[in-house]
Amino acid sequence: MESKKVSESITVMNELVLPNDTNVFGNLMGGRLMYWMDIAAAMTASKHCNAPCMTASVDNISFKNPIKLANVVHIEANITRAFHTSMEIHLRVWGEDNLHQYRYESNEAYFTFVALDPNNKPRLVPAVVPETEQEKALYDGALRRRQLRLILSGKMKPNDANELRAFLNS
Repeated sequence: MESKKVSESITVMNELVLPNDTNVFGNLMGGRLMYWMDIAAAMTASKHCNAPCMTASVDNISFKNPIKLANVVHIEANITRAFHTSMEIHLRVWGEDNLHQYRYESNEAYFTFVALDPNNKPRLVPAVVPETEQEKALYDGALRRRQLRLILSGKMKPNDANELRAFLNS
């Protein structure tokens, strides 16, 4: 299986915040944003492995700034690393106020997706080739984030998380 560059599967998605997308404060509902983020991440994962993919986990979505009614939501999703059958997708979200002409950071998160074969069983995925310094930094941190996810889900014992333990002891 041939490796693929991060740049081959980047997804950029834009949405306009309409009244039906907002809460009583006039802000984009967190659930609606998570829905859009999941779609962008799924497109990135599917582009990377040319197969249908399913969300396996969502890490720590941090809401830094609310996105207001009539603002534009910009979502950028890129793959950080692929393991055997799973892929970590990094998402960054900005809001854009077109009336006042400024963009602002809103959210950031990591989603994990699993590629599926025609029988809906996990299938192997291509390795990731990071090129830029930022891609390399995200790639290097992906194994530690994966080990932390596995520990928190009870699928790995803390003593077996060698990469994470080495990082914390450095």
